[in-house]
Amino acid sequence: MQGTLNEIDIRSILQLIELGQRTGYLEVEAFGGDRTMYRDPKTRHREQFWIVFFLNGQIAYAAHSDNSLSRLRDYVRRYKVDGALDNVSVPSIATINAPEYGYLWNLLETHALTPAQGRSIIQSMVRETLFDLLSLRNGAFIFEIGPALEPQLTTLEIGPLVTHIMKQVQEWKQFHPHIQSPDQCPVIVDSTQLRQKLPENTFKILEHWADGKTSIRQMARYLNREILPVARAIYPYLQQGWVQLVSPLTALSSANRELIPDPATGVPRIVFIDDGIATCKAVEYTLKQHGYAAAAIDNPLKALSLVFQIKPDLILCDIAMPELDGFEICAMLRRSTAFRQTPIVMLTGKDGFIDRVKARMVGATDYLTKPFGDSELLMLVEKYVGPSNANPSTPDQFSFNALEEEIAEVDTKHR
Repeated sequence: MQGTLNEIDIRSILQLIELGQRTGYLEVEAFGGDRTMYRDPKTRHREQFWIVFFLNGQIAYAAHSDNSLSRLRDYVRRYKVDGALDNVSVPSIATINAPEYGYLWNLLETHALTPAQGRSIIQSMVRETLFDLLSLRNGAFIFEIGPALEPQLTTLEIGPLVTHIMKQVQEWKQFHPHIQSPDQCPVIVDSTQLRQKLPENTFKILEHWADGKTSIRQMARYLNREILPVARAIYPYLQQGWVQLVSPLTALSSANRELIPDPATGVPRIVFIDDGIATCKAVEYTLKQHGYAAAAIDNPLKALSLVFQIKPDLILCDIAMPELDGFEICAMLRRSTAFRQTPIVMLTGKDGFIDRVKARMVGATDYLTKPFGDSELLMLVEKYVGPSNANPSTPDQFSFNALEEEIAEVDTKHR
């Protein structure tokens, strides 16, 4: 059985496997454009893909097939045995087509983990993988009938599990656009407000892991909780603008790293947001030529994330853009205490009277009519930021008790 997710969705595929009481594995690949999935895994370049193993119509194990042990290391960390992975003898791993599973079994055989702990880890891995798969819309799949994954530790019924995860997927949508992926990493942008809101011990823990490198997904693993309640716990602080999520995929380019605030410099930082690549390049060049630290971003979703990292002194934002328009970006930034006083200038058309009214309603400071020349741009920039005077470690273990209590409290309030 094989095909694309345009023909049949993941939920239906799982139901067919359950009804047929099939034993084998399902491989799902996410792709964009006209990328296709071929039978020979050695002949294709993959974007993202997942694998789920079945025994008589029940799930035995599931993973994101990157052959990395980082996920397993995150899960065993809560049992303080992640160091044992470094001592696993690779030749003793019997499970060749699922290395992570084999390493887990080695920890069981050496009594680093108990069978109950192993089952708990596999259940968490399956839920995590199904959350990704049931959220997937574009991709291809192959189901191959084959021998069961050995040795077997546990199996999970598909029906109740899918129902539970589908509910999570639907609830996840309420976090958009503040949270778009469980792989996003939290960063504190207003520590003063957050410290006033949280107990001191909880704030210190949050301050420690909100480093732009630890994702929501990893937090869920460390806390032995599912992704949804962890996301729900930090969501109010995202709404307030005290915490922002960033992604490794939207990290600052080397050309724009000078935009990160540096107390030692007084160079005004300017962000220009426009989906027109040519316009972005022209504006960025002009501003840099006149001594400003400038970043022009042509992706509005990426821009929203980078703005919190850059903390610019001035934001110039086009209105008509895909996914997020300028009005939405301005409104979201104004809800953050970090940007309530930052000048935000909207770019409008010649006949954009209504746009200018809407811009004022969402909190824009001013507007600049398109098309504009260098002189108009520089006059506006000097008006709000002045002329530029410039020439062109992590501890081994975490204690998450206080944070888990905070998560539980917020989770209860938002049910």
